[in-house]
Amino acid sequence: MANVSATMDGSATADVSPSELRKVVFASSLGTVFEWYDFYLYATLAPFFAALFFPPGNDTAALLSAFATYAAGFLVRPFGAVVFGRVGDIVGRKYTFLVTILLMGFSTFATGLLPTYETIGVLAPILLVTLRLLQGLALGGEYGGAATYVAEYSPAKSRGLSTAWIQTTATLGFFLALLVIGLCRFYFPDADFKNWGWRIPFLISLILLVFSIYIRLKLNESPVFQKMKSEGKASKSPLYDSFFRYPNNRYVLLALLGATAGQGVVWYTGQFYALFFLTLYLKLDYLTAYTMIGSALLIGTPFFLFFGWLSDKIGRLKIILAGCLIAAVTYFPLFGELSRAVNPALSEFQDKHPITVQIDKSTCGFHIFTTAFTKFSDCDKARDLLTKAGMSFVTQEAAPGAPITMTIGSGAPITGFDAKKWNDALLGAGYPAKVDYSQIDYTKAMIILVIMLIYVTMVYGPIAAFLVELFPTNIRYTSMSLPYHIGNGWFGGMLPLLATAIVAATGNIYAGLWYPIIVAAMTVVIGTLFLRDHKARSFET
Repeated sequence: MANVSATMDGSATADVSPSELRKVVFASSLGTVFEWYDFYLYATLAPFFAALFFPPGNDTAALLSAFATYAAGFLVRPFGAVVFGRVGDIVGRKYTFLVTILLMGFSTFATGLLPTYETIGVLAPILLVTLRLLQGLALGGEYGGAATYVAEYSPAKSRGLSTAWIQTTATLGFFLALLVIGLCRFYFPDADFKNWGWRIPFLISLILLVFSIYIRLKLNESPVFQKMKSEGKASKSPLYDSFFRYPNNRYVLLALLGATAGQGVVWYTGQFYALFFLTLYLKLDYLTAYTMIGSALLIGTPFFLFFGWLSDKIGRLKIILAGCLIAAVTYFPLFGELSRAVNPALSEFQDKHPITVQIDKSTCGFHIFTTAFTKFSDCDKARDLLTKAGMSFVTQEAAPGAPITMTIGSGAPITGFDAKKWNDALLGAGYPAKVDYSQIDYTKAMIILVIMLIYVTMVYGPIAAFLVELFPTNIRYTSMSLPYHIGNGWFGGMLPLLATAIVAATGNIYAGLWYPIIVAAMTVVIGTLFLRDHKARSFET
């Protein structure tokens, strides 16, 4: 076990050799990569799961239900942060994130065994949501433990770089999920993948679980935590001290609104929403979209380490807020150019043939979680058809009870909703039903995706170091975990659901971007006014 000592600056440190520090960073990061892989398998397959686990009849409503289940795992993450954060501050960092990885591994493996809606009806989404909630609880305890553990092992002068390795894990876990799912889609025929092939990535998680537990059992407890415990300075009530004792409760709130909320939406826009945008609205096939996003992840991942290193030199907060600001200013033009690069024919058709829908708006519903009893109006069906087609449209109020009409460009209005008639009208006007892959500007598209990935690395690379330095050792695990998981789990994790719902409600495929833009801008303002950096803060107990 490492020898614990005190340095001249009064911080609790350990005589840790470079090789031992590398072992700690490697073991903590690798286990966290596997945990993110488990968590993001569902996220990657959410559009696919819409048809497997939810009632048929309205694809957009089923997709929203799948995203609601996706979001459920994020919504429960702060509760996992509270529960496991308290345990981590009382019992220890190492054993707490051993428990979280067990819970995550079990939930993921069990997802691979679930019967579908066709087999057991409404019980299928109930079981899926239950396992998703368990995944969220586990992840709520995992990240704070790994980040705190590595930070407390690291020298203050390189804490940003050391914890940046933990920051790469979410992206690498996402990449691993894309890789495994992509290989399954490539080698299995579509029918086999839909029947049973989708289960393979979940069942593989059992192997990763065993390996993760093995390497983490070989780790020692954090030296800073050991010293604190030996001196009798551990908090007996970390929840009260974190959230009800001033000024720490103020820092928790400011860390959420002035750092992690904006970081969360930038992270999920640059990775998951970009993926969903390519497949849902630009009609790109899954394998091509996975390859493009996966390639952007590989290109962008080293920048996590770069911005972690840079934060050791110039501070954490200014890099995070700069990333939020640049993202908020450029998302609209970036996604617009992404559309023109990936599906230029669709963009050109939209420009030449603006679509107007006249409807009695009182008949339009807003469906987040559908059941077998959900009824869809003509308005719901029309929005579903056009949204699936990747088309933006303007909705105009019609007289109460008047039939719905659609007008394509300067053409004659089409009265009454009829899916075949509307599809035929779109095709007759020149709507490109499929992507012309020979027309894709892959270079331009990849540059845009990498730019958005660099935004992700700016906001995410330094965030762990920023959070651990904001709070004292005896309540660090609890205090940093809650704002992180509310920012990422609620503000970020809700993004695909809320953005898709906004698109469906407004009829504009870009309108969903207002959500991350507003949240990121809020973070810039609050973080600039009320937060300060604590770069290289000594970890006094």
